[in-house]
Amino acid sequence: MDGPPPSGNQDWPGQRLGRPESGPGSIARFGPRIGALLIDWAICSLVSAAFFDYDAVVTLAVFLAEQVLFIGFFGYSIGHRVLRMQVQTLDGRPAGYLTALIRSVLVCLVIPVFVTDIDQRGLHDRVRNTALFRI
Repeated sequence: MDGPPPSGNQDWPGQRLGRPESGPGSIARFGPRIGALLIDWAICSLVSAAFFDYDAVVTLAVFLAEQVLFIGFFGYSIGHRVLRMQVQTLDGRPAGYLTALIRSVLVCLVIPVFVTDIDQRGLHDRVRNTALFRI
């Protein structure tokens, strides 16, 4: 889990990564992240209810599939797109399928999401050197 060395004099999340404080390219903040998660979960819940009698395990599997496919192909889930965010590598490229798979499995485990660093990157992002940026 390499990355830039921690800096105690950072004024905003992503500053040490060379990212702007706000606008496109800046680190996505907590509120929009939660909003995107709720949008994705609602859509997956509707699919689960419509086709699988709203089974909790199936809902989680649909959520995992949605995350892997959309983030792997586009760099964002449906919720991310609605709220104008994208999962990118630290050098600005879309995540790709392997990164999307690993990241999504960790998101489904929930705890890694809350283990964050000074740049508001969860463990699920730090493992693959990604972050959720505004687009």
